[in-house]
Amino acid sequence: MNRCSWVNLNDSLYVKYHDEEWGELKTTDQELFELLILEMQQAGLSWATILKKRKNYHKAFDDFDIDKIIKYDEAKINSLMNNKGIIRNKRKIIATINNAKIFKDIVTEYGSFYNYLLTFTKGKIFVGEYKTTNSLSDALSKDLKMRGMSFVGSTIIYSYLQAIGIINDHEKTCFKFKS
Repeated sequence: MNRCSWVNLNDSLYVKYHDEEWGELKTTDQELFELLILEMQQAGLSWATILKKRKNYHKAFDDFDIDKIIKYDEAKINSLMNNKGIIRNKRKIIATINNAKIFKDIVTEYGSFYNYLLTFTKGKIFVGEYKTTNSLSDALSKDLKMRGMSFVGSTIIYSYLQAIGIINDHEKTCFKFKS
């Protein structure tokens, strides 16, 4: 079975992520929020690093319960800074809390985060772009930054759109490729 060339076949977690999750359309606020937070945590790191720590992130961030995260205080931030199971970057932790608030505001405004994304995509799935940014990631990044989010540059957003299935960048030789 052919997979995308970036998949480390010796890493069963990575293979499972590729085969079962990456590029599959996500529409629930819970899925979309979790992957947005994980993608921003990845900034400057490899996805494999975050993937290996994903369970730790679930535990540390209350299973990505947005209502809990938006209430995190200095004590919780300090606790997260001492958590060896996650990336202990204070700027990213504070950004997670801030971005959670903005994410929730977007959900309130549009009914769901997916509805918000549809205002950019018009329901289109982008196939086989194989880039690091595009006009969609540029526009979405710009809007999220305007709303006050951080760690949402166009490259991170492009990667996020791949992860949530709006950009399907499975290679043409991969069994998951859809034209």
